[in-house]
Amino acid sequence: MARVLIVLTVFLVAAHLGGYVFARLRQPPVIGEIVGGLLLGGSALGLVAPSATDWLAPSSSPTAHVLGGVYQLGMILMVFLAGLEMSRSSRGVERRTVLFTTVSGLVIPFAGGLVIGRLVDPDDLAGPHGSAMSISLVLALAIAVTSIPVISRIMLDLGILNSLFARTILTVAVIEDVLLYIVLAVILGIAHIEADTAYGLPALLPADLIGWEVAYYTAASLLFFALLLLGGRAAFRGLVSGPLSVLERHSPAAFRLMFLFMLCLCCLALGIDPVFGALMAGIAMADREEAGEVREAAGSPGLDSVRGFALAFFVPVYFALVGFRLDLVHDLDLPFFAWLFLLACVIKFGGVWLGARLSGRSASWSVHFAVAMNARGGPGIVLATVTFGAGVINERFFVALVLLSVLTSQLAGAWLIRALAKDPGFEKAAVR
Repeated sequence: MARVLIVLTVFLVAAHLGGYVFARLRQPPVIGEIVGGLLLGGSALGLVAPSATDWLAPSSSPTAHVLGGVYQLGMILMVFLAGLEMSRSSRGVERRTVLFTTVSGLVIPFAGGLVIGRLVDPDDLAGPHGSAMSISLVLALAIAVTSIPVISRIMLDLGILNSLFARTILTVAVIEDVLLYIVLAVILGIAHIEADTAYGLPALLPADLIGWEVAYYTAASLLFFALLLLGGRAAFRGLVSGPLSVLERHSPAAFRLMFLFMLCLCCLALGIDPVFGALMAGIAMADREEAGEVREAAGSPGLDSVRGFALAFFVPVYFALVGFRLDLVHDLDLPFFAWLFLLACVIKFGGVWLGARLSGRSASWSVHFAVAMNARGGPGIVLATVTFGAGVINERFFVALVLLSVLTSQLAGAWLIRALAKDPGFEKAAVR
C-alpha cells in the first residue's frame, strides 16, 4: 500500500507541476501533464536512473495493476468531460459555414488518411492485432480529429469563447468527433476479431459467418450512438425524476457517476469499448440552454464534484502515464513523424480552409479557423492510447500519434495568441 501511494503521489505531483508550468506559459495544461510523465519515463529519468523508472511502474506487480485501473478510469473520465464540452450552444452559428467546413474538413482529411494508409507498409505500424484496414482507418482518424477540450480551453484563456468564431469551431468539432468516435468503435471491434478476444454479446454469437463481426460492430456502434444522441438526455432526466431520485437528492455526484458507469457497462455488454459510453454520458448530461430545462452547467453541484475530482486526480495521472509510456529514445522515428506531422497539418488545414472559403468567409478568418481546427489534443491521445492498448498499432505509431496531438495543440494555441495580438478584431464582430 505504501508503494502504491508513493507512486501515485509521484505521478500526481509531476502531472500538476507540468500543467502549472505550461499554464503559466499560456500553453494547454494537458501538454504539461504529459511532459511531467515523460520526464519520469524512459526518455529522461530512465536514461540516468533506469532502476527508478522500473520501480515506478514494474511490468507485473500489484502497483502495476493499480496504475492500470487508474489509467483506464482516467481515460473514461477524460472522455466523459469531453462529452460535457459538447454542450456549447450552437445558437447563432451560420449553418452554411458549419455545413461546408464540416463536410470539407472531415471528408478531405479522412480520405487523405485512407490514401496514405494504402501507400505505407502496414507491418511497420501495426501491433499484434492490427491489419491493413485498421491502420488505414487510424491514419484517417489521426488526420481528421479535432480536440474540443483543448481548443475550448485555449479560447477561454484568450477571452473569445463566446464569439461566433469559437461557437462555430465547437459546433463543427462536435459533429466531426461523434462521427470519428463511431469509426474508432469499428476499429476496436476489428481488433477484437483479429485477437479473438471478443467480449459481451459478440462472444455469444456464432463466428462461422464471413464478415458478420465487422457488420455487427458497425451496426452496434451506430445504434448505440443514435439511441443515446436521440434519447440519452431524456433517459437521464427520467432517472432524475424517477425511483432513483432519492440517490440524486442524497448525492448528485454519485448519481451522475452511476449513470456514467451504467452506460460504460452497456458498451461492454455490446462488446464495444466503454469509452464510448463515457462520451455519450457526458453528452446526455451536458447543458442545453432551452426553455423549461434545468441547466447541467458548471453550477451543478453533482457535475462540479465529479469534474473537480476527475481533474484533480484521475485525468492528470492518466496524461502523466501517457507521457511515461512514451520512449522517445527507442520508439521515435523522426523521418516517419516528420512526414506524418506535415501531411496531417497540411491536409486538415487545406480541407477546413477550403470549406470556410466556399462558405463565404474571408481569407484571414479561414486561416485562423483552419489552424484552430488542427488541434488534436485529448481525442488524438485517446485514439493513440486505446488503439495501442488494443494491439492495433505498435510503439512507433503510438509515439508519433501522441506527439502529433501535443504539437498541433501547441501550434493552435500559439497561432491564436499571435492572431489576436496582430489583428484583435478578427473575431470581435461575431461576439454576442
